[in-house]
Amino acid sequence: MAIHPIDILILFIFISGTFLFGLSFVRKNKNVSDYTSGGGNVPGFVVGMSIFATYVSSISFLALPGSAFSSNWNSLVFSISIPLAIVIAAKYFVPFYRNISSISAYSFLEEKFGYWARAYTAACYLLTQIARIGSVLFLLALALNSMLGWNIPLIIIITGLIVVAYSTFGGIKAVLWNDAIQSIILIIGAIVCAIILIVSLPGGLNQFISVGNEFDKFSLGSFGIELNMPTFWVTLIYGLFINLQNFGIDQNYIQRYKSAKNDKSAKSSALFGGLLYIPISFLFFVIGTALFVYYKIQPDLLPESIASDQVFPYFIIHGLPVGVTGILIAAIIAAGMSTLSTSINSSATIILTDFFEHNRKKPQTEKQRMKILYLMSLVVGVLGIGIGLAMMSVQSALDAWWSMASVFSGGMLGLFLLGYFSLKVNSIKSSHAFIGVIAGVIFIAWLSLSGQTILHNYLAIVFGTIIIFAIGFLVRFIFPKKQNSF
Repeated sequence: MAIHPIDILILFIFISGTFLFGLSFVRKNKNVSDYTSGGGNVPGFVVGMSIFATYVSSISFLALPGSAFSSNWNSLVFSISIPLAIVIAAKYFVPFYRNISSISAYSFLEEKFGYWARAYTAACYLLTQIARIGSVLFLLALALNSMLGWNIPLIIIITGLIVVAYSTFGGIKAVLWNDAIQSIILIIGAIVCAIILIVSLPGGLNQFISVGNEFDKFSLGSFGIELNMPTFWVTLIYGLFINLQNFGIDQNYIQRYKSAKNDKSAKSSALFGGLLYIPISFLFFVIGTALFVYYKIQPDLLPESIASDQVFPYFIIHGLPVGVTGILIAAIIAAGMSTLSTSINSSATIILTDFFEHNRKKPQTEKQRMKILYLMSLVVGVLGIGIGLAMMSVQSALDAWWSMASVFSGGMLGLFLLGYFSLKVNSIKSSHAFIGVIAGVIFIAWLSLSGQTILHNYLAIVFGTIIIFAIGFLVRFIFPKKQNSF
């Protein structure tokens, strides 16, 4: 598929600039603190933009417009849940983590319930992050292949190696600063695209609104009380729990909280990064609906073979001016790179703190710890690239994996809340928490994998978390004298 040389030049400048800028931070990583938290002196604006970049992925950049094109704005309800979740995180979780000496989000679970709880959550996190790297690489390659015709394995390998290189050697500072720059490119790309689409409509904004209303494209979903459908309420509650998990227990975010200069900066960064996603996700839905209107009134411009999730990539190539196409493709790649670099750095941090350093009789030197971080960053990145390549031959494995991921990580939020709320009362024992986790994970597995139609899959994390939390507290009344045994 032909692409103008100017757009190619824009992509080359962006990719090479990202790589070289990331490597410029190599000499600034003098110790583990620099590598994992930027020495705790990163500017608040950079931290906030990085939190935003962590939340967005290239898949969101493409999937949300595709959803609005084929359906309505029901998925926007997910974004509506963010303010409550991020306010809770900023007020309670951010200061909580900044008062913990360990960089690991899961260290306090060992103090509360024993090492099994810390190892369980850390292992769940690593599994989901490695799969996330592979998934983003694979789906990003599919998108670039549909737009540019480039070789899928080559895209996966080259993109993966570039991100692995600057994430491995540049540390969290390279990740944070690159995230900030890539976020700006992403935001500019989304704004420019939305404006061009609206202006390109013969009837402009009025036509966008009238045609959208005619086909019910602005609907946020049913306001009924059904639990087996993605109604407004089901999506809202699902979004609240997912966002509490993201901002409350995800190592990606915790490292950013700790990289800020002080508590005030960390809180404001969390609020800024989380809330910024709301208007940008709104733009994605505007783009999707505008695409629907654009091709509805000009059906001859869209080939019948183009699926709904491929309409936006098709428009980027065929409907945007030269130069803007390059910016939009760079924005998509930027979103993917932010996701990948974040997962690589945080995973290496967890491997060092929660596994290598645990219960070591002889403390490791700073040089030894840095070598582990470098090596583990490389290993995690390569594993992610391998999973991305494997998904080429077993494409259905993507959906299967995310079903399994909901089982693996489903107990994390419930266990965290159980530990957090029982810190002062000190009445929840290790065995109580263990029973709660087992019950919650079994329920989540049934809900996610059984094919049942009673509850929508969105509610897996909701009921799973509630079950873990409730059983953890209730079991202490049934076995009040039971001691820690794990």
